[in-house]
Amino acid sequence: MRREHFLQTKMKRGLRQVAVWLAVMLILALAPGAGLAHEANKNAVAQLVVKNASGETIAAGTGFVVDPEGVLVTNYHVLVDATGIDALFPDGRRVAVDAVLNVDRKRDFALLQLEKGFYSTLEIGDSGRLATFDYTSALGFSAEAPEEGPGRVLQTYGFVLGLHPQAYPDFSYIYTSTPFGPGFSGGPLIDRDNKVVGIATLAGRSINLALPIDEIKPLLAASKHRAFAELLEEDKNSKEALYYRGNFLLYAMGDLDGARKAYEEVLSRDSGFALAHYDMAVIQRDLGDMDQAIASYEKALAIHPNFPEALSNLGGFYFRTGQEEKALVTFERALKVYPNFVQGLSNLGAVLNKLGRSKEARPLLEKALQLDPEFAVAYFNLGNAYFSLGRMDEAEDAYNRSVAMGVEFLAMHWKLYEIHRQKDNNAEAERQLRIILEMDPENAEAKEKLNRLAPARQH
Repeated sequence: MRREHFLQTKMKRGLRQVAVWLAVMLILALAPGAGLAHEANKNAVAQLVVKNASGETIAAGTGFVVDPEGVLVTNYHVLVDATGIDALFPDGRRVAVDAVLNVDRKRDFALLQLEKGFYSTLEIGDSGRLATFDYTSALGFSAEAPEEGPGRVLQTYGFVLGLHPQAYPDFSYIYTSTPFGPGFSGGPLIDRDNKVVGIATLAGRSINLALPIDEIKPLLAASKHRAFAELLEEDKNSKEALYYRGNFLLYAMGDLDGARKAYEEVLSRDSGFALAHYDMAVIQRDLGDMDQAIASYEKALAIHPNFPEALSNLGGFYFRTGQEEKALVTFERALKVYPNFVQGLSNLGAVLNKLGRSKEARPLLEKALQLDPEFAVAYFNLGNAYFSLGRMDEAEDAYNRSVAMGVEFLAMHWKLYEIHRQKDNNAEAERQLRIILEMDPENAEAKEKLNRLAPARQH
């Protein structure tokens, strides 16, 4: 597996902006001759094939050229343990990377020098002018690293969800709904004018993160050339390189013990490395140690209190361990930092439902689904809100949407059973009981209710 597999009062105004953005895009799509000024220059985007000392491909990523003499931008983590990189362009050219010009391990970007030649480029934009709900698009390749030629340049679309700090308080990321597929890491995030405004860095459900291009502008004129051997030597003492190796072991290889050792070494060098605490919590969760996982998230947040994903995950652990009030406060903190955090909106809605405050939960869940209409769990949580409010038709519709997207929770099928019993729709109520028994064959209550509904079918 490739390294890229791991490497995922304003509310009404915000929703109006989404609606306006979608309407404008529809007009552009339908109007004759209308649309973006020009197509993105995909010839400036390269698939990166990363080799180790044995000549094995150890990673695949994306990069883009910003200087016609061959300066290429990508993520630093794509380079970890590399002894050589080839850049494969859409026109079929395979070009070697001659040197490393600059790396910033903390911000996770690198500048590379391609072999001598003349290259097509992408224009650098201004990330400082981005606003919430601005259009964005990402260019990248799949995670596969072909040996004979490049894959097809893929393009995805979305909009800015906000610019917020993540694990470091001194710089922000662009949070965008634009999906970054496996292999997009290091590729360009572009604006409506096809200018680069960010570097695709992390991918996840509605938390796709791109480093703002303004973070690297002062370094684009870097002239220091160093070989991969020099970078490898430097990385022996790099906590960030060790951290990315740990991530590869955890998320790509499933090696919990190896990843744990890597993170422990990182933390022995720097106990304030918030990301290592954050990912250590994933290991502890997978090992079933909820208390330790909570402690690790709390350590990450003691270092950087406004880390949205850590807040959301910690709130989830509080919720699962019956600490609803703590979960409520933690989710509220996450949304204060990142108001359009889809998971945070859904999670806060779930807690409010649990606390009997479904009237407050409903608008949060509706907002989550306007931002991400494919978020199945949010439909489940919205169904619970409608159910508690006695709006059974809307609850049924929300639950059915969740089921259609692959969610199968016993609690949801029990609610659907109750809805159909209220409607005297016994055939559908019976079907829900049979689904419950498929999921939980020894469920005595479901067996009893099924016997009452269809006694003849039990003999």
